[in-house]
Amino acid sequence: MESLLIAFGLIFVAELGDKTQLVALSLAARYRPLPVLAGLAIAHACTQGLSITVGGIVGAAVPRPAVSAGAGVLFLGFAVWTFRSGGDDDTGVELRGRAVVPAVAAAIFVAELGDKTMLTAATLAARGAPLLVWAGGTAGVVAAGGVAVAVGNLLGARLPAATIRRVAAGLFALFGLLLLVDAVGLGRAVR
Repeated sequence: MESLLIAFGLIFVAELGDKTQLVALSLAARYRPLPVLAGLAIAHACTQGLSITVGGIVGAAVPRPAVSAGAGVLFLGFAVWTFRSGGDDDTGVELRGRAVVPAVAAAIFVAELGDKTMLTAATLAARGAPLLVWAGGTAGVVAAGGVAVAVGNLLGARLPAATIRRVAAGLFALFGLLLLVDAVGLGRAVR
């Protein structure tokens, strides 16, 4: 259960102010919210599944202190990436009629590939409980997307992404440092 909650929290935070959240916000400003949310959920379930598969394979092959250290460094990198990233909500996809759900799913899937939420899920899965990480990560990223869909639907405008990115960057830095401390403690325990 801990893996599910950690994955939910970290991936929710990772998605705040992210490009795919801004894509969802802009699509929801133009189209009905339920088809946008459905397409977003499909895309994120697929990208999280891909991430978990890769992370689970790495976790089985690499010792836990090394995974924690690597995760700590990645989270510190995510902090820098999140702090420095800008928002771009142009998907280049024009949606028509009944094609909204598959078009949103395709746009979100492509925008999410290689994104920090995928890397976060892979890192968490490498540390254990891949199915719970997938469930928590998918729920977290869909919840963050749901926030964007709701705001986009209500306001038809963007969130103040700079502030959200700064808070998310600070949380990533905190989690990165905690993971590095965990890795040092695990390394000492193994000796």
